[in-house]
Amino acid sequence: MEENRQGFLFDLLKTASPSSMEMNIQKKWINYVEPFADEIITDNAGNAIGVLNKDADFKVLLAGHCDEIALVINRIDEQGFLHFDKMGGINPKAAIGMKVEIIGFNGVITGVIGVNAQHHGGIKGDFEFDDLFIDCGAETKEEMEKYVQIGDLAVYKREPELLMDRYISGRGLDNRTGAFIVAEVLRRLSDKKLNVGVYAASTVNEETNMGGAYFAAAGIEPTMAIACDVTFATDYPGVNKNKHGDIRLEKGPVLAKGAPINIKMNKLLEKAARSLNMHVQYELTSRSTGTDADRMRLTGKGVPVSLVSLPLRYMHSPVETASIKDIDEEIDLLVKMIEDLTGEDNLNPLKD
Repeated sequence: MEENRQGFLFDLLKTASPSSMEMNIQKKWINYVEPFADEIITDNAGNAIGVLNKDADFKVLLAGHCDEIALVINRIDEQGFLHFDKMGGINPKAAIGMKVEIIGFNGVITGVIGVNAQHHGGIKGDFEFDDLFIDCGAETKEEMEKYVQIGDLAVYKREPELLMDRYISGRGLDNRTGAFIVAEVLRRLSDKKLNVGVYAASTVNEETNMGGAYFAAAGIEPTMAIACDVTFATDYPGVNKNKHGDIRLEKGPVLAKGAPINIKMNKLLEKAARSLNMHVQYELTSRSTGTDADRMRLTGKGVPVSLVSLPLRYMHSPVETASIKDIDEEIDLLVKMIEDLTGEDNLNPLKD
């Protein structure tokens, strides 16, 4: 991955973007995409969408959500400690001893999630978020209220890092990597003659309600939509592959199979992979995908969807880990598939 592209990805990963507060990361995404997009669209949900060949009747929507899981402050006690709940699917055990950045109404403030010393009994086996608290150094509730109020959000204070110059590790790769991928696909397609319109969306709110994807698809009315998200890698110790499948880093993008997925779209993706001599992996999404694809599919008269995912270790933890090679290959795959579309492609499974 070229240095400037990696710099953009790391900038996204360093930018706090909790669900419902994605404005800062969206501004950075727009600044990157604007030079090569024909047009930038925004909407009242907070989506940012780069467009190519906007007059084409056949429209391809790519959606990579930019929001991340977070903590939400729900109480300030008399000693100035902050109590919190989750915004999205966070494991409370991963929060122990972490530093956090609270995006307070009066600026960003650092805190630590307190841990009961082992000498005093330590952390017990079963606990929830209401057993934990954040210590920002305040001595009283009144002092803390100068910086933080109920409903303010916090993210883990964690910088992205390279592991062996092969993997990227940090918080929120789910799914700022997806927002990066759709931007890069748009950039790569910007100097090509396209038969279709391309709408690359950095969507909001996926971790909480997927409302951003609904706004994007309802507004664009695409012919087809592809969610670019992450999926569970199972290539590390302790994972039951018989139960959870065999998904590995550096073995290529992951295509979903199941009831929500348009079969013909998967065939187009597989054809593109063969042309590139690229290995792809598969996951099962029998009833729903748990991604933006579910909401895009049910907009308007219905939208054919597929899901292309990046294998990810340690999902929804402060040390999510993905492969640079897999990111590049997913971009290559989507560019090739879209480049090969004729604009007359039939996505009806009952027609040849």
